[in-house]
Amino acid sequence: MKPRQLGNLTVSEIGMGCMGFSHGYGPVPERDYSIAAIRQAFEYGCTFFDTAEVYGTEQFYPGHNEQLVGAALEPLRKQVVLASKLHFTDSNIPPVSGDLDTVTAATAAATAEGKDSGNSVLLMPLAALDQAYLDSIYDILKRHLIKSLENLRTDYLDLYYLHRLHDFIPVQAVAWGMGRLKQEGFILGWGLSQVTREVIAAAHEVTPVNAVQNLYSMLERDCESEVEPFCLEHNIGLVSFSPIASGLLSGKVTVNTDFSAADDVRKFVPQLSAENIKGNQPILELIQRYADLKQATPAQISLAWMLHKYPNVVPIPGSKNQERIQENLQADRVCLTRSEFNELETALNACTVYGHRGINESQQRSFGNNWKK
Repeated sequence: MKPRQLGNLTVSEIGMGCMGFSHGYGPVPERDYSIAAIRQAFEYGCTFFDTAEVYGTEQFYPGHNEQLVGAALEPLRKQVVLASKLHFTDSNIPPVSGDLDTVTAATAAATAEGKDSGNSVLLMPLAALDQAYLDSIYDILKRHLIKSLENLRTDYLDLYYLHRLHDFIPVQAVAWGMGRLKQEGFILGWGLSQVTREVIAAAHEVTPVNAVQNLYSMLERDCESEVEPFCLEHNIGLVSFSPIASGLLSGKVTVNTDFSAADDVRKFVPQLSAENIKGNQPILELIQRYADLKQATPAQISLAWMLHKYPNVVPIPGSKNQERIQENLQADRVCLTRSEFNELETALNACTVYGHRGINESQQRSFGNNWKK
């Protein structure tokens, strides 16, 4: 598999999202089956594996997925790039402190705006924050990281993301803390998830960002207007999660597909309502035509499209099925010609997409909050 860059990190052009072995798609497979699936992906050529501290909470406990990934990849540690993510929890968040006027004004503005838009605090400049506050954020980051390292059976992490912004924690404080972890050798790089260009730029000023993990697929293209151009210009990788739109672009999801399992995120995905599945059929038919043309599957066309479009995009399709995992990785064999890509792109642009989630999220404004309802 060809390599791609996430800043200074070299990864396979298609990675593997490991969430499904612990969470998100209903009942999970047996542990040995999951470990075998991860190792088979490596044998094919995948070197980039993605997990998070929270994956497994609904069916098992926090850290379940990290432990599974750690067990699978421990013998291969030096040959792979491991990525994990942390969440801030409300119980351990210190109050913002620093330049009194700046902090007071930003906090008041954020409070007045409400938790749906706390950017007055989120985008506070590093110079306005005092050292004690920065140290406290670093301490939280390190505490989460140490637990993840234990779960993953390693003494360093290649890529460590903030899983979701916290509207009342300045992103530049997080960037400073990540920079310190990097200096100390605990991580090789860091990233953000579900963020806009404005947030990426603010963080990148403090500690260069390796990767942005955002929702990106043929049905979710918000990244193309501002995020992707900024990332491309600044040597930041765009890691695409849900690149096959939670399976819809594979052609295997229909209005009769059952998402009723207690732990199935697809019941919340906007494009997967019965009405929107029907509305998106022209896009699925378009992809099928190109799959027939290239003797590929629709999922492979979906991945080949984004690999052709941007040199810094690395999709991380997730599945709990060994056959589907291999199918997704084999998208690296599907090469669209320039004319094929242009024709596909033109046809896609003419289609109406039904259902939209977007990329501007935080812990207070998160898709994950659906589980709390």
